[in-house]
Amino acid sequence: MPTESTSARVSVWEWLTAALLVANLAWTTLCLGGFRPETMVVTGALNGLLLAVHFAGRGCVRAGDAPRNHPAGWWLLPFLAYALANVRWVTPVPWLGWRDWLGWAQMILVFWVVLNGVRARAARTLVFGALVAVAFVAVVLACYQRFVRPDWLMLGRVQAEQFIGRASGSFGIPNSLAALLLLLIPVAGVRAFRRGASAVQRVLWGYLLLVFGLGLVLTISRGAWLALALVLAVWPAFAVQGSGWRRARWAGLAALGVLAVAGALYFSLPRVRERFQMLKADAGEKTRPIMWRGAWRIFQAAPVVGGGAGSFNVRFEQFRPERYQDEPQWAHNDYLNTLSDYGAVGFLLFFGAGAVVAGRTWRGAALRRDWLDDRALAGALAAGVVAFGLQLFVDFHFKIPALAMAFAIVAAFLVQRGWSVRERTGAISRAQRLTYFAGAAAVLAVTFGCVVPFYRAEALRYGARQSINRLATTDADLAEQRRVLIEARADLARAVGISPSNAQAWADISYAAALWSHVEPSKSAQLGQEAQRAAEEALALTQGVPEFWLRRGVALDLQGRWNEAGGAFARAVELAPASGTVWFYRAFHLGLNPICSDLADAAAAFSLRLDPGNKQAQALRQRLANRPRKP
Repeated sequence: MPTESTSARVSVWEWLTAALLVANLAWTTLCLGGFRPETMVVTGALNGLLLAVHFAGRGCVRAGDAPRNHPAGWWLLPFLAYALANVRWVTPVPWLGWRDWLGWAQMILVFWVVLNGVRARAARTLVFGALVAVAFVAVVLACYQRFVRPDWLMLGRVQAEQFIGRASGSFGIPNSLAALLLLLIPVAGVRAFRRGASAVQRVLWGYLLLVFGLGLVLTISRGAWLALALVLAVWPAFAVQGSGWRRARWAGLAALGVLAVAGALYFSLPRVRERFQMLKADAGEKTRPIMWRGAWRIFQAAPVVGGGAGSFNVRFEQFRPERYQDEPQWAHNDYLNTLSDYGAVGFLLFFGAGAVVAGRTWRGAALRRDWLDDRALAGALAAGVVAFGLQLFVDFHFKIPALAMAFAIVAAFLVQRGWSVRERTGAISRAQRLTYFAGAAAVLAVTFGCVVPFYRAEALRYGARQSINRLATTDADLAEQRRVLIEARADLARAVGISPSNAQAWADISYAAALWSHVEPSKSAQLGQEAQRAAEEALALTQGVPEFWLRRGVALDLQGRWNEAGGAFARAVELAPASGTVWFYRAFHLGLNPICSDLADAAAAFSLRLDPGNKQAQALRQRLANRPRKP
């Protein structure tokens, strides 16, 4: 039966919970959606504080106000436990697995806290209002990006060339901004046109609808447009009350409206027309099906438990087709990515549990607690969630912390309305209070003892690797190379000091040591030994990453141990048979021995066949062609 209203009183703990949630939502969204690890240092700390405050607030409630935890939250915990086991015993890349697990954990954490700890009218209004405000700011930034500085990004970054002409706002990817707007456009529409709305409400929400609609157009996100169009066309069949004929009539009118808007955008905006013409020319999608097929083949290889948490980008190398040399990172389909990483067990534990919660919420007796529980508004929130879920078929929104957080907030509000529970359980025992306080202390200990250092180490590693990579794309002189490498090597040493299980950091140390040999060629053998030690630390943690074998091979070559290095490069080719980069490294290695010039030239030619734009392979072939041949 529906719960009693709790909108009259907001405790200090609930205000603090809402404030932390708002601060974290704003911070994470406005820092490229939380994509960068240095952002996640703060995001992880705030999420830990959020859960600790929630537990402490539970322990401080008055004797007669002890609230019951909503059962919907418990449904998602088995997935977290399974994913944790997957990180410990299945994944070949545990440092990536931990990062992936933390992403899932923080999304579920936000869902749990909002569901159980943000119940009063004022607190709920504050959180939802902050979500709307953050989206508004993101669209303002998108307008600046589109009309003033097309290559601008937050945090002093430069937009990728492939996205120039499309707006991403506070995110790095236009599709991410589109996903955030999908959650809110139906809400703005309902609030603007609902019966009984005041003139001020109509103007405010109508203005927000126009702003969010403009933002969605500026993203030029085909997946988001199609998802929203489909939802808007079908929505009246569920939202309109009355006979089946009345529902069908409204659905038909909605479909006509969608087609009219789509036609107007197609014929009036050349960039929109170009995007849909590309869709037609590519017969749908060009690169995403490559990643989808790779994810499916990874799943087929291990259908029960998957390839391992966070392993898609590494496992994909075994199934990479020729002429596709991008680093996908994720499968661009969260459903397939979950199957690939966690297998059928993980997929059912998360999405199956989500389906159970959604079904129970749909069938439940609706609670009218405040304006967010209005029937029409709840339908709009549900429409936004469905559109978001449809876009997950072509993107990786659950991997973007800000989007995962926004989705969790909206989903929690929906569940609160539709799945009612008895909120008061009466007295709270001393043991229960102590349990909550102990939980809060444990959360703080794990957050600042494990989670924050984990992200801090990854931030140091990521920044160092980015600076090293920039050396390859710039004409840096020797002094600049020295400066960059000194800083990078210091940061990488700090990273492995904080998190010695980060295998990628060890590989990057090996890479930096090898690059230092260009600064001090006289120390090549000594640097080769240093690079070898670091590469072997990485390989001791996992032997399934091709790059780690390349690092070992380069280190051995620096020491003049050519024969031993050959085995490392051969292993890298086994792991990544269609990688142009791996074949270039093997060609360079073979080119060190004049006897193998023909083999080196063939390997370089194959590298260029895989990646015709590889300038290093082109230069290597030219150098090999100019080498004197022995009679």
